[in-house]
Amino acid sequence: MSTSSFADALSALRPDLFSGRQVLVTGGTSGIGRAVAGAFARLGADVLATGATDAEVAAARVEGGSIRFERLDVRDGAAVSAVVDGPARLDVLVNCAGVIRRGSELEPAVFADVVDINLNGSMRACAAARPRLKETGGSIVNTASMLAFFGGGLVPGYSASKGGIAQLTKSLAIACAGDGIRVNAVAPGWIATPLTADLRGDPARNGPILARTPMGRWGEPAEVANGVVFLASPLASFVNGAVLVIDGGYLIT
Repeated sequence: MSTSSFADALSALRPDLFSGRQVLVTGGTSGIGRAVAGAFARLGADVLATGATDAEVAAARVEGGSIRFERLDVRDGAAVSAVVDGPARLDVLVNCAGVIRRGSELEPAVFADVVDINLNGSMRACAAARPRLKETGGSIVNTASMLAFFGGGLVPGYSASKGGIAQLTKSLAIACAGDGIRVNAVAPGWIATPLTADLRGDPARNGPILARTPMGRWGEPAEVANGVVFLASPLASFVNGAVLVIDGGYLIT
């Protein structure tokens, strides 16, 4: 099945499902975040996506269509607040900003930086967005990982941050429910993105991954985006505090 086919699955939903809604996607210039931004745009949303560098933002704008792109370092609390407060309204926040630094995360300074971006950055965005989402009865979708459920010897910072995302999601789901805000997360498995290009290109790593995945292939960013859209949509109106695993069955083997 082609990537376009996964994206076409959105055609089962009303094309105006998010019409008049404002969606903010952090880390939305490539990979899963870019697919998420595109999915919401195809369903009528006004989408603002952020990237960590000017180069990322410039590259994304080339084929961004109606999506607006801005630079944002999620380690900068004032900058996060400024981006969140920019649109006239806010209906959905999707936290996709994240990094992985295999091997070097065993160094405490690198570990701390990875956690600051992946976990603390998501919390900064959630905290800044809460008053705005309260106004619209909106929702938050965070990005965890299958590494929220087991360890990774080369990526202790990434694993710790994603485990933290899962618990942050559950905690904020409780804290924000009284404001009419739902908070959920997706936990992607092995997805074909720039972050996993080296693994896919290494037969010694790629082989075991495919062998353990019951569906026998890597996932596509669009497949994760479809899960995000579901969690943010009225279809998930009573879903709160969930961590939706999207991994082709990797975790059950």
